[in-house]
Amino acid sequence: MKNPFFSSLADFAQGRDERRFTIEEVTRYFLSCTEALNPSMNVCLSINSNAVNRARQLDARLARNGAESPFYGYPVMLKDNLEMEGVPTTCASKILSGYVSRRTSTAVSRLLSRGVVVLGKTNLDEFAMGSSTENSAFGPTRNPWNPARVPGGSSGGSAAAVAAGLAPLSLGSDTGGSIRQPAAFCGVLGVKPTYGRISRAGLVAFSSSLDQIGPFAGTASDALEALVAMSGKDPLDMTTADRDPSEMHADFRVTEVDGLRVGIPEELFGEGLDPSIRDRLRELRDSLSGSGSREVPITLPHSRYGINVYYLLATSEASSNLSRFDGVRYGFRAKNPADLRAMYEETRDQGFGDEVKRRILLGTFALSAGYQEAFYRKARKVQSLIRRDFLQAFEGCDLILTPTSPTPPFAFGEKTGDPLSMYLSDVYTITANLAGLPALSVPVGVDFQGLPVGAHLIGPPWSEGRLLKVADRIAEFYPMPLPEVHAGHLPGHRDGGLR
Repeated sequence: MKNPFFSSLADFAQGRDERRFTIEEVTRYFLSCTEALNPSMNVCLSINSNAVNRARQLDARLARNGAESPFYGYPVMLKDNLEMEGVPTTCASKILSGYVSRRTSTAVSRLLSRGVVVLGKTNLDEFAMGSSTENSAFGPTRNPWNPARVPGGSSGGSAAAVAAGLAPLSLGSDTGGSIRQPAAFCGVLGVKPTYGRISRAGLVAFSSSLDQIGPFAGTASDALEALVAMSGKDPLDMTTADRDPSEMHADFRVTEVDGLRVGIPEELFGEGLDPSIRDRLRELRDSLSGSGSREVPITLPHSRYGINVYYLLATSEASSNLSRFDGVRYGFRAKNPADLRAMYEETRDQGFGDEVKRRILLGTFALSAGYQEAFYRKARKVQSLIRRDFLQAFEGCDLILTPTSPTPPFAFGEKTGDPLSMYLSDVYTITANLAGLPALSVPVGVDFQGLPVGAHLIGPPWSEGRLLKVADRIAEFYPMPLPEVHAGHLPGHRDGGLR
């Protein structure tokens, strides 16, 4: 995230208030970095044409009234399945080509009300369906640590944006690991909040009972502030909880690593885990123990069914949610269809990519007459058992530590021919979504190839502040170098890139 202006949100707010830089200068810097790197990295699908104008307006208001919040003027990027009025929203799909949003999602609106500057919309797997950002209709995003490797997915563009220094904060969505897995692959912090903490209104739905919006950031304190700003009851989303977001601040302040009970499910550290990741996490466990935490052995017996349950439930909901994309009201429409039925069929056939079609078909099958009881309803029952396992485990521990991903970032094309292998990339993250629990990935250094490794922390409901405090401590153990591709390496950008 390193840039020549500030190192964190708090540092930005101080520099802004001391007039060490203007909001327009900061905005132009990040836009210039994106202009330089995006052609080769494909991080952004669109740039906000109003960003500089908004920065100027904020500077003018700042001169008259002072800053209204720490986020006043802060640059942010959005995953391109989050709506913002007047800005294109494509979900990285041909079927939404040309669509411009008519509303702003609640999470984005709450940040805008605090003065953020939205720089642009980031690439993703089409409709958030994937683990590598290779499923985008507009081409894959490249990993800043090694451009021959994937950045993870589905929020690969948002993770890469923070890792490459194109934005200090970005938003993603997480249905089964789509924030945490790319955070691990790109060496940044990524948080999935408790289900119901942040409104889903204005997030293009994939699986409504699992989707959550969360931040990518360079520091735990920045992620905390973003969560607090976006959280709270929303009349547009009846699944949001009526909880005071400031409780996260309180938990962050009082949590101490010394004496913390860390649950270790040893079954998740065995077969299938890359040895380099196992070694890194062993070092982390030793570091936490040396800081006064205590390991507690736990078991999550139904976690082995997580992949099966997830792909039944998520695809079932996707088949329903994506039925609205039919070429009638907005987006792409097939040319010269023979009749109405042909228009529907040809539009969806030409507009959706292979992975989206695969999941629609799987979900439609699972919900079909004669199979709903055998598949969908049984999956719901096992989901309840998975949640019960976690809640029982938390009776004896304060948080759970697992790997984020079983492998380091893999090469382009390595898994595209084997969907099951790709789905297993999320084997450690899916269960937190099924249980509705908060979870995050925090970088813990690099492996022998120089690729980042992430540690996965899962907490009881509403424990985001505690998790972020532990992540903040872990970051002290593992200061991360800059990746191979970073805005700080650009000629002329070390002094701001504004000459």
